[in-house]
Amino acid sequence: MKKIIFPTLLVIAVTIAACTSQQLQQTADAAKNAVNAGTGTPAANPLTNDEVISGLRDALTVGTNNSSAFASKVDGFYKNPKLFIPFPSEAQKVKDWAIKLKMEAQLDKFVETLNRSAEEAAKDAAPVFVNAIKGMSIGDGFAILKGADNAATQYLKDKTTAELRVKFTPVVQNAINKVEVTKYWNPIINNYNKVPFVEKQNPDLTAYVTDRAMEGLFKLIAEEELKIRKDPVARVTDILKRVFGSLTQ
Repeated sequence: MKKIIFPTLLVIAVTIAACTSQQLQQTADAAKNAVNAGTGTPAANPLTNDEVISGLRDALTVGTNNSSAFASKVDGFYKNPKLFIPFPSEAQKVKDWAIKLKMEAQLDKFVETLNRSAEEAAKDAAPVFVNAIKGMSIGDGFAILKGADNAATQYLKDKTTAELRVKFTPVVQNAINKVEVTKYWNPIINNYNKVPFVEKQNPDLTAYVTDRAMEGLFKLIAEEELKIRKDPVARVTDILKRVFGSLTQ
């Protein structure tokens, strides 16, 4: 009798173990799916290149809007070491001459207005950048998504800088006129150019501020991209959650 009972118990134990193992596997699969669903990329619904491109455009748009809002505040450039626009280096002789004549106050006011013009231009920068983002052609979205932390920003910079400069220049020119940059620049440069035998100086202030303002905005956009890549809270749209959430899997 004992010989019959023992094999029977063994069969039952093996059956229970098999069922338990199957249940554990099902539970693990369910947990994995739940995690994937939480990141917005279920295993059965993988990301497409079009979705990634849409997510990258969303990230750049969010970054551009946030960056323009930050840079356009008072002292967004002037009191920010990362964005501060200094006296034009190509006119260093003018600065040195003005310092010898004790014109530091005029120089400081001029530099302040340069930065104020960039802050003013930043108020209207977002639409210019967003239009460039919408028209930007992206082939392999996955390459950018899985690239460096500033890959999308760098792609935008590489592909649209020339176009952006053309469209952003009149925005900067209006800002320069509004804050009266030339009011503080002209007395300095005109007096310098009257000095006998000096090489005449007259840097293009609009081009100078345009380039520095764009460079500053790109720095801020790169910082915003990094936030979206690293911080789930910064992913403020569904497509951002789905696309950039996939990086944490």
